[in-house]
Amino acid sequence: MHAASNPGRYTRLLGALEEAKRLDAAVTAAEPLAARLMAQRKVRTIVRGDTTGIPLHTILTDGPFGAWWSAVFLDLFDDEASRRSSQRLVALGVVAAVPTALSGWATWSGKDRPLKRVGVVHAAANAAATAVYVASWRARSRGNHRAGVRLARMGAVLLLVSGFLGGHLSSGRHASRQGVVHG
Repeated sequence: MHAASNPGRYTRLLGALEEAKRLDAAVTAAEPLAARLMAQRKVRTIVRGDTTGIPLHTILTDGPFGAWWSAVFLDLFDDEASRRSSQRLVALGVVAAVPTALSGWATWSGKDRPLKRVGVVHAAANAAATAVYVASWRARSRGNHRAGVRLARMGAVLLLVSGFLGGHLSSGRHASRQGVVHG
């Protein structure tokens, strides 16, 4: 069977998100901020990646993603140096998440309505992951390393969900136009 006539479960999920009109209120609320981020030509040029060929958000995601996954890796080791390094990486990821989110919202402003719906879910997953990593950093800085590790692992799950949605957004393909039928 052709993929368009028999979409996989993830394609169906993405198609359902693209068609979820209940997300339109969140889209409408976010549009003015995103439009303001892209209002200046110089900002638009940088965010779209006109000079590099790569949208800025695509580049910046490596910061928080890399820092947080590196922290999760270091959490496998139970020595003091790994604990300190992991705590610092969690903090670095939180700081790097701010410009990454701003560039994401700016990029999002150029998407069509179905992809904007996916984008608000992507942003919500990122916001939740960032909040969990803030909680991880706080737990670690208060001496509760185990809680910080557990929180970082929960944050990593949210990053996987967010990364999946972000990959779909950056592909520019629509699941809802690939023969996805909702009943």
